[in-house]
Amino acid sequence: MLKFKKNGNQFSTPYTCMRAVREGGIETKLSMLLMGFGNFVHKQKIKGLLYLAVEVAYIVFMAMSGVGCLKMLGSLGSAPQKEVWDEANQVYLYTQGDQSVLILLYGVATVLLTLVMVWAWRGALRSAFQAECLDKEGRHVNTFAEDMKSLLHENLHRLLMTPPMIFIFALTILPLIFMICMAFTNYSRIGNHLMLFDWVGLENFKTLFDANSILGSTFWSVLGWTIVWAFFATFSNYIFGMILAIVINRKDTRAKGFWRFCFVLSCAVPMFVSLLIMRTMLQPNGAVNVLLRNLGWIAQDASLPFFTDPTWARVTVIVVNIWVGVPYTLLQLTGVLQNIPGELYEAAKVDGANAIQTFFKITLPYMLYVTTPYLIVTFTGNVNNFNVIYLLSGGDPVTDLAATAGKTDLLVTWLYKLTIDKQYYNIGAVIGILTFIILAVGALLTYRNSKSYKEGEF
Repeated sequence: MLKFKKNGNQFSTPYTCMRAVREGGIETKLSMLLMGFGNFVHKQKIKGLLYLAVEVAYIVFMAMSGVGCLKMLGSLGSAPQKEVWDEANQVYLYTQGDQSVLILLYGVATVLLTLVMVWAWRGALRSAFQAECLDKEGRHVNTFAEDMKSLLHENLHRLLMTPPMIFIFALTILPLIFMICMAFTNYSRIGNHLMLFDWVGLENFKTLFDANSILGSTFWSVLGWTIVWAFFATFSNYIFGMILAIVINRKDTRAKGFWRFCFVLSCAVPMFVSLLIMRTMLQPNGAVNVLLRNLGWIAQDASLPFFTDPTWARVTVIVVNIWVGVPYTLLQLTGVLQNIPGELYEAAKVDGANAIQTFFKITLPYMLYVTTPYLIVTFTGNVNNFNVIYLLSGGDPVTDLAATAGKTDLLVTWLYKLTIDKQYYNIGAVIGILTFIILAVGALLTYRNSKSYKEGEF
């Protein structure tokens, strides 16, 4: 006997696949082979035919190309492109060989499509079992029209979530898995593995972690600078933005709106425009060096090495990032400051607390409590801050010609150079995976140990 539990005015029961296999009738069990058979038997003919059509389409696809894609996925192709001399036309013809990139892409897509088919199969089995149970209990079995109407009411979430899930699978999950798979191949210009490449296992990871190799030493150097950059870029903006927000928000400060407008005005200018202008101004013959020469602060034949010296270049990009980033922090923290209860400051003043004690006991803890998620997001964004580095310094200066990265390159800009300029796609994929792991683990652990998470209602 089926047991029902009441949920409002409706009854619900867990129609699981396990129960369908154990308790379902012959029509439900046949639905494991012929999707929709159970629905068709229990007055849901259109729904049953749709499930059957999905199964037939999948079988036809697998028979025509899917099985071949899965077979080729193991070898990634073996027939190279060949050059053949055409005597009749006196020209060279090129035979079309295997393309490992397409084989890998189609193979991954076929695997994902198979997983979607498994999900659809489970849905068909549960639907058949539900129709059987309702029919045996003498309860109403929805028609196709009633199922469609339910998409506008109790099943509205399915109607709204299906299109985004399709795009997520096609535009996010598929490229992500494709990139992960690429990290385990030798897809690169090295050895001319651009048309045909093979699985190499963990060789790329070993190469990148080997500090004695050129790529390995470059990786550890770039990783160290990326962490240093992200730390200073995040907390310098936060500290200076906090100072400005506190000073402007003081009761004694006049024309608060004017001062906020002055600092926030830079937000109206596209960031890439500001960065390109700053890059031009800081060149050896740019406006800054010319002005310093005219003032006599530096020799006429000299210039400050903003982008030619490694230390100068790293300090320069941090300082310029403060200029473009502080206004956003100012806006964030201004809203936080204006929401701190004034009674806390009045009570602290009555207790004899000075300005420094008030700041460290009330203002700073409150701001950190509210803005900890913002700091984590900002730190993550700075690790992947492609625009500032690439548009300002281009990763320069390059002091080691054998290296593929400059002294201001981050992991993300180095990845760009490796893939676009050097065509080391396998190493670029490895760097992408490692960057994701570092950021995901770091952000998760930091947030779960923060006061915002522990005291929040999550």
